[in-house]
Amino acid sequence: MKLSFGFGTGTQEVEVPEENLMGVLHANEVETGLTGEAEVRRALSEPIGSSRLRDLVKPGEKVAIVTSDITRPMPTWTVMPALLDELYAAGCVPEDITLVFALGSHRRHTEEERKHLAGERAWAEVSCVDADAADCVHMGTTKAGTPVDITRVVAQADRRICLGNIEYHYFAGYSGGAKAIMPGVSTRAAIQSNHSMMVRPEACAGALESNPLRMDIEEAGAVCGIDFIVNVVLSEHKEILRCVAGDAVEAHRAGCAFLDTLYLKELPRAADIVLVSQGGAPKDMNLYQTQKALDNARHAVKQGGVIILIGSCKEGMGERVFEEWMTTASSPDAMIERIGRDFQLGGHKAAAIAMTLKKAQVWLVSDMEPEFVRSIFLEPWPSAQAALEAAFAKLGPEAAVLAMPYGGSTLPRVADHK
Repeated sequence: MKLSFGFGTGTQEVEVPEENLMGVLHANEVETGLTGEAEVRRALSEPIGSSRLRDLVKPGEKVAIVTSDITRPMPTWTVMPALLDELYAAGCVPEDITLVFALGSHRRHTEEERKHLAGERAWAEVSCVDADAADCVHMGTTKAGTPVDITRVVAQADRRICLGNIEYHYFAGYSGGAKAIMPGVSTRAAIQSNHSMMVRPEACAGALESNPLRMDIEEAGAVCGIDFIVNVVLSEHKEILRCVAGDAVEAHRAGCAFLDTLYLKELPRAADIVLVSQGGAPKDMNLYQTQKALDNARHAVKQGGVIILIGSCKEGMGERVFEEWMTTASSPDAMIERIGRDFQLGGHKAAAIAMTLKKAQVWLVSDMEPEFVRSIFLEPWPSAQAALEAAFAKLGPEAAVLAMPYGGSTLPRVADHK
């Protein structure tokens, strides 16, 4: 069977023998009703675990709406018109509403980027600002020792509303929910304290109550106080398929459950070979972004198997600390040991790749120089077809192959969880 994988703005074509192909992972077919803005309005009228927002917020209260930055696919511009209408129905005035872009550890936006994210109506009606990690208020500390230091405009608001999109996250379990607060509008020190738990085996994609890192995020959210969330689940083409609104935990759990019906893929057994791609540009512009697909593929491959990672990475590594860790480590084990004693953002993705390398070989089909790829413990291949043929030569002609053309979205789960 001929398969196509996104590769930059083009594709990589691979011929896989029918008898070897375990499956091709795409989103499941699910019943959807309303989509886009209409679905957002429905969710706001049917909140989960909460009163309607118009009944919670009082006239004169300062409202901070926390939403994702430019690195996330959250369509804030689609959500904001319905959300503003709900707040105005509560008696709010535009002067009391601030839209805050949660930067986490990322760079500040340009004015054009803030305008694009907010959408024309919100940009025209309310204040739209970036979170400022240098101007935070200490609100408490979690049981795990994470300081809840929150950007001032959010900390001092009377009401806090968190927006986000829900997708699988390789150590927080899922995105969305209280993640808008921690790490969204927190300090770098707070983020490092929380994210240092990523090395625990329970901190993995698809895990919630068993995940110590996610529990710490939600405790930080509770310390800060989240009055309401509006989270969306997106299709592979970034259309809003489902919106959940209401309580920061209950509504988030409902969104996660819907995500599972869409993207969780149960497998009867692990594969010998996994072909995986982020789906092409812009998601595979660098290895820092492409790693997400690699981590999901880790859940599907047998111990000692081969993951063929297909991603252009034409911009190279994509993050300074990540590159430093990958290029200076003496071995993958050294990166895992380092993250345990010296957690650094950027280094966390290097450690995640190292943990994958403990399970399987990673063969990379990219635009990066072969010698450089070898220097970061990956094996370079000129094409996905050449890599697959070499994998069959290594693992045998009967090796089972799994294809993940949108590896960042679909999460495989093997029946025996091994």
